[in-house]
Amino acid sequence: MDVEEFGRRHLAAGTPDDEIVRLMQGEILDVKCCRVSASYAESFARAVLAEVKNSTGLSGDLYEFEPSGSTMGEFGVGSRGSGDFFAHRELARIIGSTDAAVGVDEMDDAGAVRAGGTYIITTVDGMHSRLSDFPFLAGFHVTRATLRDVYVMGARPIALLSDIHVADDGDVAKIFDYTAGVSAVGEAMGVPLVTGSTLRIGGDMVLGNRLTGCVGAVGVTDHLTARKQIRPGDVLLMTEGAGGGTIATAAIYSGFPEVVEETINLHFLKAAEALIAADILPAIHAMTDVTNGGLRGDAYEMAETAGCRIVVVEDDLRTLVQPQVLAMLDALEIDYLGVSLDALLVVAPREAAPAIVRVVEAAGVRMREIGYVEEGTPESVLSIGGEIHDFTPRFRESAYTPVKKVVDEEKRDFEEMKTGVERAATAALAKKERILERLRKEYSS
Repeated sequence: MDVEEFGRRHLAAGTPDDEIVRLMQGEILDVKCCRVSASYAESFARAVLAEVKNSTGLSGDLYEFEPSGSTMGEFGVGSRGSGDFFAHRELARIIGSTDAAVGVDEMDDAGAVRAGGTYIITTVDGMHSRLSDFPFLAGFHVTRATLRDVYVMGARPIALLSDIHVADDGDVAKIFDYTAGVSAVGEAMGVPLVTGSTLRIGGDMVLGNRLTGCVGAVGVTDHLTARKQIRPGDVLLMTEGAGGGTIATAAIYSGFPEVVEETINLHFLKAAEALIAADILPAIHAMTDVTNGGLRGDAYEMAETAGCRIVVVEDDLRTLVQPQVLAMLDALEIDYLGVSLDALLVVAPREAAPAIVRVVEAAGVRMREIGYVEEGTPESVLSIGGEIHDFTPRFRESAYTPVKKVVDEEKRDFEEMKTGVERAATAALAKKERILERLRKEYSS
């Protein structure tokens, strides 16, 4: 419950002040139950309303932004589909070109800068939003995710950082349980958690017990395995996958809690660690984890970045999904190709493939060839029994909870929304340039 937004909506609608206070007081008492008095709730509501009034109507670059006309949910931001990919490319446009060895414009799993002859890799992953009531799982899976993003750049992780936010009414124990999940993965892989931040969501203004956060990682390497290095003639190799935060969420909210146990493993990290330790690493062109909208999303992004045509062959793909996970996805009619499986995807020359598979399987993880790269229009396609099918990402990743299935039914016109989103990004970029010009003038005089 965001009381600040509550106040702003009612103020904009012309609701009288005393009525806003009365309504807000009721909301506060409802959320906080018997922990606050009616008089406290009223005083709090009046203070919120005063702050809302003081901060309403401010104008200028520092206070206003160009609206896109689309909400995060409507445009699918964070839902690992076409809307999300479009928004991220607009973010890259705002950031612009940099001196990074691997920048945000390449849509890779992590960024890289060169320092003293070594590549320093940085990445950050947000916890799965639906794991708020299960802090240990949230911390465990987001840490595994951020370490994956370092490993797939050909780097060895050396440090973790954690940022956790809990709403005002959340139990303090949530930050402990979350941190225990983060530390469990870090200690298992020998990567220390060295710093972080702990805050409340919205300070005093957001009531409830919602938890959110992220975990970042830093790694080092002398050999990058970034997507831009993919070449025609390469083959795609994929390990078995049992999923992470997404599969755990699907299992919990769809009545398959036993499947959550299958997600508690280090298969991916151990396989990647083995590859980095082996002599075969320099032969690998690129690696990624099958997460962003499933294999549909990752293959699409890889093809776009590398400028090649990627053909995914489905013949053996289903055998690489952990059996209980696959059975759940089939029972729930969830497209396994459009959901995060947390499998390791390696792209390398065909002649290097056998050695790569041997190294991974020696680490106890199954791996199979699942496709190839060829010259042509940058796109990803699916081959089923030799017949080519469309394999572009959907608007959102596969709907994997009952709520997502409902949300997936309501869609606005995507092209119409894109126009507004692009306009808003252009306005933000122009603002950035105005502020930069001001700062440069100030410090050059």
